[in-house]
Amino acid sequence: MSSAHNVVNGSGAPRTPGGLPKIVVASLIGTTIEWYDYFLYGSAAALVFGRVFFPDSDPLTGTLLSFLTYAIGFAARPIGAVVFGHYGDRLGRKKLLVISLLMMGGSTALIGCVPGYDTIGIAAPLLLTTLRLVQGFALGGEWGGAVLLVSEHGDSRRRGFWASWPQGGAPAGNLVAVGVLSLMTGTLSDDAFDSWGWRVPFLLSAVLVMIGLWIRLSVDESPLFKEALAKAERRKARQQAEQLPFVEVMRDHWRDVLVAMGARMAENISYYVITAFVLTYCVEHLGLGKQTALNAVLIGSAVQFCLIPLFGALSDKVGRKPVYLVGAVGVGLWSWAFFGLLDTKSFPALVLAVTVGLVFHSAMYAPQAAFFSELFATRMRYTGASIGAQLSSVAAGAPAPLIATALLGSYGTSTPISVYVGLAALITVIAVIASRETRGSDLAAVEPDGTTPARAAAERHDFPSA
Repeated sequence: MSSAHNVVNGSGAPRTPGGLPKIVVASLIGTTIEWYDYFLYGSAAALVFGRVFFPDSDPLTGTLLSFLTYAIGFAARPIGAVVFGHYGDRLGRKKLLVISLLMMGGSTALIGCVPGYDTIGIAAPLLLTTLRLVQGFALGGEWGGAVLLVSEHGDSRRRGFWASWPQGGAPAGNLVAVGVLSLMTGTLSDDAFDSWGWRVPFLLSAVLVMIGLWIRLSVDESPLFKEALAKAERRKARQQAEQLPFVEVMRDHWRDVLVAMGARMAENISYYVITAFVLTYCVEHLGLGKQTALNAVLIGSAVQFCLIPLFGALSDKVGRKPVYLVGAVGVGLWSWAFFGLLDTKSFPALVLAVTVGLVFHSAMYAPQAAFFSELFATRMRYTGASIGAQLSSVAAGAPAPLIATALLGSYGTSTPISVYVGLAALITVIAVIASRETRGSDLAAVEPDGTTPARAAAERHDFPSA
């Protein structure tokens, strides 16, 4: 960047005026494509994978087995977080984001080519599971890099707003995935959809990845990372040993990792219950059509996409913690009304149930990018934010549809599922209350004793703790 055009942002790092919106758009499009790939699998698992890959099982058991392959993908996400975080903190955010996009898109397109159980037998679900693991590995590295690229380009005053835009990739990706599936189910017969129609959205990923790759290659590397890399080179020249980012995170910032994990419990569990399990509940339990359930999720996702930047901006005004707590408490309480509305089998009630649930989810998800970024110093931020976010996905998002389906099968009622979501909300409330308010943190600050910028700012009383 030319020094003649550089300005200093709130974190002390230079950036080019007008460059941030380009970074935001690139991150949003990239995360939308990756989440499209990831959510497409969850929706297909609820609607069709049971019949294609587990045809010898009864419908509910087939869906349960499909969700098991869905959950296995989450196991690879912490591994991806460690690997991508390590190299992202050493080589840069941009390079690793390109790799994650290629891995995700390639594995998703290949899923669309996997023959069914009737063609190749047990090899079919094994291939499906392997490709799901690649998806999980790629997504484990995607989230941290995408939100950090925006957070580290922006300023502290509006970081919550700008960093929330990559978060919009989740509902946008789900919107596109559900929209394409809804189009296919609405225009094809059930037999045609089960035979080949479900494959089309997966194969479409190859085209989307090419678009995302072109956009992602056009953005600049994070200026804060460039500064951190230069400092690392100077330390190396002075023969000062560099610790592995993972070692530093687990040694000095394990409390912040636990905060991030706890904060994600309600956010992760509620989202997959509201957007993935709801399809199983409506189709298998209530006997509603696929199109009805998909359209409800479609509308809710569109509303959520619009709300995320608003909640992100609100977190810049009142703090990350208050906004996050409203979402956690709200989703815990709403889980009781959620299934009651679904049981009416009324489409407006379905839309209301899903949309309000996603409103509360947005209050957690929107400030999460800035919140987690502000917990860690630059030299370990990719690793720390990614590990905190992805470790919780194994205990939260991975088994959520599986547990919900099992509870429904065992008890025949939604009450235990509401209890499950409520307990997750309680864990999140405790974690967020135990954390420090991070709004206003200086991301460029690296404390000599390893203290995180957020903690140092709180201890200096630079801003009120929520």
